Amino acid sequence: MRPTSLWLLAMALASTSLWAQSPSPQASAPQGAAQRPSQAPAGQGAAPSPTEPAGFTYNPEGRRDPFVSLMRRGTATRGGTVAARPAGLAGLEAAEVTLRGTVQSRAGFVAILQGADQKTYIVRAGDRLFDGTVRTISQNDMVILQQVNDPLSLEKQREVRKVLRQAEAN
Repeated sequence: MRPTSLWLLAMALASTSLWAQSPSPQASAPQGAAQRPSQAPAGQGAAPSPTEPAGFTYNPEGRRDPFVSLMRRGTATRGGTVAARPAGLAGLEAAEVTLRGTVQSRAGFVAILQGADQKTYIVRAGDRLFDGTVRTISQNDMVILQQVNDPLSLEKQREVRKVLRQAEAN
């Protein structure tokens, strides 16, 4: 026999064995059982029953949900819901603010921040953010003492420096 005819014979045997192994819908249903609406013949317009999910559902069974971002690890509460944030500056994280300017006053420097909500905020040393406190403000930068809320991290606080002007590349 030729190699092509052997190949065709092998493919025919494989397809018939797969066809024989797949159960037919009539064989799997018990005798006398009513057909579910989702198995109704095409053309009748039957909607899926409310007990059957319309799409994919995820059952974690002790594993991490792959659809939850790892970037927000540590911000969820035990129930899995994200903690509600207060309005204004107290609801912004250190990563969500940009230093736009500094002003010198009698008491020291004051920073002008722009938040992720595109609003401008005036802050002084000691003002609180959602995840930290403004530690110091100087002429060209600001330091935020950020609380690290990650159970796997060894450090519980870190300093985040916001620079007014980036150094120009030569």
